[in-house]
Amino acid sequence: MKLFGKRKGAPPGKSGGGKARSQAEDFSKATTEEKPIMADTPKKEPQEKPAAAEPGKQPRAVGLGVRLVPTSDSDQPVVANYTSLNVAPGMVFVDFGFLEPGILAALPRVARSGGKLPERLNGRLAVRVALGYDAVAGLHQQLGQVLRSLGQAQARAAGAKKEG
Repeated sequence: MKLFGKRKGAPPGKSGGGKARSQAEDFSKATTEEKPIMADTPKKEPQEKPAAAEPGKQPRAVGLGVRLVPTSDSDQPVVANYTSLNVAPGMVFVDFGFLEPGILAALPRVARSGGKLPERLNGRLAVRVALGYDAVAGLHQQLGQVLRSLGQAQARAAGAKKEG
């Protein structure tokens, strides 16, 4: 993927244009380098969509294979144990943060013993993601599927434990 062409009269290997062009070229190189793919969804067979929705029938979803190519360090996982949502017009900001596990483990002990709980916990913002409402709906659906699968696996494991 090439974002900018070479400037006329620029020496070979130089595109000119200063820092902005250099950053664009770095981005271009980063997006075309071969890296392992972090999110690769299997491509589903396309299904026919009805030309007009028939009464009483819901339109069927069509699967589309999506391949996300990492840039820079975007393929490195970010550890988070805290989330916060902030709604704004047209989008939702999802803050993923990290709170020290030792502090989180100590809070219930302090509460049980009747000690004073801190008014505020300080953590680190790991990443903030801005999502449109449609992306939030898709995320909700995907998280629901994951939670249902985990619940089913847990129920199967409990059933196998009772039998064995």
